[in-house]
Amino acid sequence: MSSRTDRPQRPARFEWRTAHRLHLPNALTVLRLLFVPLFVWFLAHDGGQDWRWRLAATAVFAAASITDRYDGHLARRWGTVSDFGKLADPIADKALIGSALLVLSAQGRVPWWMTVLVLAREVLVTLLRFLVVRRGVIIPADRGGKVKTVVQIVAVFLFVLPLPGWTHWPLQALMLVAVVLTLTSARGYFAAGLKLLRR
Repeated sequence: MSSRTDRPQRPARFEWRTAHRLHLPNALTVLRLLFVPLFVWFLAHDGGQDWRWRLAATAVFAAASITDRYDGHLARRWGTVSDFGKLADPIADKALIGSALLVLSAQGRVPWWMTVLVLAREVLVTLLRFLVVRRGVIIPADRGGKVKTVVQIVAVFLFVLPLPGWTHWPLQALMLVAVVLTLTSARGYFAAGLKLLRR
């Protein structure tokens, strides 16, 4: 009798593992979205003048960036890439980077024209994604978009980190590189999106 009662437990463990692998990458993406308001609150506290709050914002930003590294990696490794992940992952990235740039520009650390160009590009690409989704197709992030995201994350991380004043111009140069990559990487998305819309 005991052996018969033990056998049905194996499918249950298998189902738990399958559900775990299916939902963990998406849960990491949602967690990154939840990190955004906490990060903004830390970064905006005291106008960004208190290095302790800046360090707290840096820690939250780093944690959110780590989820960006592993949600897609786990989904591809486990073969559980979902439409939700393809759509929500870039939106979470844009929310994190966009909110950081808005606060940094309000504090006078990043020029507003850089923030406006980056946000305009991200908004247009997001709108294009939604237009294509209505036709049942999702545009995944290409190599250029992934490189752009990495450079943006590194640049924002260094801007948030309380560094000495002499790093101002090197950081500005790095952010300029991020802006150029942001604009040039948009061409692939628009080319793919317009092609799909014509179909």
